[in-house]
Order: sequence, then C-alpha cells, then structure tokens
Amino acid sequence: MNKLTIANLSKTYANGVKALDDVSIEIENGIFGLLGPNGAGKSSLMRTLATLQEADAGTATLGDIDILNQPAELRKVLGYLPQEFGVYPRITAKQLLDHMAILKGIVKKSQRKELVNYLLDKVNLYEKRNKSVKSFSGGMKQRVGIAQALIGAPRLIIVDEPTAGLDPSERNRFYNLLADVGKDVIVILSTHIVDDVRELCTKMAIMNLGQIVYQGSPQKAIEELNGRVYRKLVERDELKSYASGYNIISNKMSGGKPLIHVLSDSHPEEGFELVTPNLEDVFFSRINTSNVLV
Repeated sequence: MNKLTIANLSKTYANGVKALDDVSIEIENGIFGLLGPNGAGKSSLMRTLATLQEADAGTATLGDIDILNQPAELRKVLGYLPQEFGVYPRITAKQLLDHMAILKGIVKKSQRKELVNYLLDKVNLYEKRNKSVKSFSGGMKQRVGIAQALIGAPRLIIVDEPTAGLDPSERNRFYNLLADVGKDVIVILSTHIVDDVRELCTKMAIMNLGQIVYQGSPQKAIEELNGRVYRKLVERDELKSYASGYNIISNKMSGGKPLIHVLSDSHPEEGFELVTPNLEDVFFSRINTSNVLV
C-alpha cells in the first residue's frame, strides 16, 4: 500500500525556532490538506518530506522507503511544487519540461518528447509549449509546476501554497487539475487558504506553532461545531469588551463593522445569531486566535 507515515517528527532551527514539534500523521492516496497560518511549520514539514532538510528526531516512511535515511530513493518517486517555483529566463514550457525529464533520468529523446507533449496537454498548455514560461500568468506557471512534478510517475506529490496569488479563475483551473492528479497518488496540499482544503480534500490536518492540532475529515470537524458558533455585527470600539467576555474565533469587516464569530456552548447575549459552521470556523477555532482584534 502507498502510505506515508510520519511519526514524532521534530525540527529546531539554529535560531531556536521549533518548526516541528513531535508531528505524527498517516496519509494514504488522495489529496490531503495541510492547513495552517503562515509560520505554522507547514513548509518545514514539506521541506523535510522532500529531503531538502533533515529532521532532529522522528521517522518518515513512504511504503518501504525510509525518507530520512534513503533520500535518494524518495526523490525517485517524488513530485514537488515548492512555494516559489522559479523558472529559467526565456526558456519555453517544452524546453523546461524536457530539461526536468533529463534530470529525472529519462535519457531517451523520443520518450521525453512523448512525455512532455502528454504533460503539456494534461495541464492544458500544449498550444503554449513554445512560449517563454517567464511570460506566463501565475496560474499558467503553476500548471507548468504541476506538469514537472508529474515527471517520473511519482507516488508522492507535495504542493506548497500552490494557489497563493492566483485569481479566482486560475485557482479553479488549478483545483480541477489537482483533483485529476490526486486520484492514484498521495498529494499533500500545504496551504493557509481554507478554500483550497474545502474544495479538494476529504482528509486534512491543521497545523499551528509546529504541532498538529487537528486531523481528520473537514466534514467531521465542521459537525463538531454544530450548534456552537454564533455571530454578531458589533462596533469597532466594542471588540475588546466582547473579546474579554466571549471566545471570539474570528472577525471580518462587513459593511464597515466587525462581524464576529464566537464559540459558545450556550446562546450568548441578545443580538447573537446561531450560524451553520464552516471550515473557516474550524480553522480559527483550532489555532491561536489572539490576533482576531488586529
């Protein structure tokens, strides 16, 4: 079985920041969402699994591959789209994928040509194959990034913050592509964007301050909040008093006023209304919400 098992993984950087704090997760085929705010440790975990940095303690295995002790074996079956996918100036999409295929060990020119054409067609960029990647939109660059991640029939694909900066139409195209890719392999989608996980994932984990604070299905996490999330439109200068009396999990501006969501086992004061919880409520209820007043 193609299973990724992470157990008690820890990593502390030289500056004293504990990026990974005893992280344990099991992931099987499909798209797995790793959700967390910036600085939660998501990229540190992705870089460790991609063999770009070593862990201080713990284990990580993909099937029979010991990721931490057999990095060369893992790289043979890894597809990786980092947060910053850099491209060579003036190189075309076809040239870029051909170059990446050579690096992945595909030496036969005819085999590379067939593979590159197939991948360009899969990510809907075949008609743009001779255009400079540098001239592509953000969404098109991300599609090239997914294409290069698919070279070599990977068993594990890691995508780190793939939709940040994409407009809504590009994001939807990327969702459709990733959903198609994630049928037969493990895809880890690391993101701080709740919509990414809501649209794509049946299994997820929430990470904060280097720790896993929730793992399970998005739907189950939402169901656990049923009957406990209330909202109210308040004045800006009332926020601090509400924060002292209620567990505010989020606030966003609505018509120039803060719309607060609070977590409560009983109905708060008059003016609050019970709402159907969503994944955003789950996210904010599971992480440190000390910044909700900012």
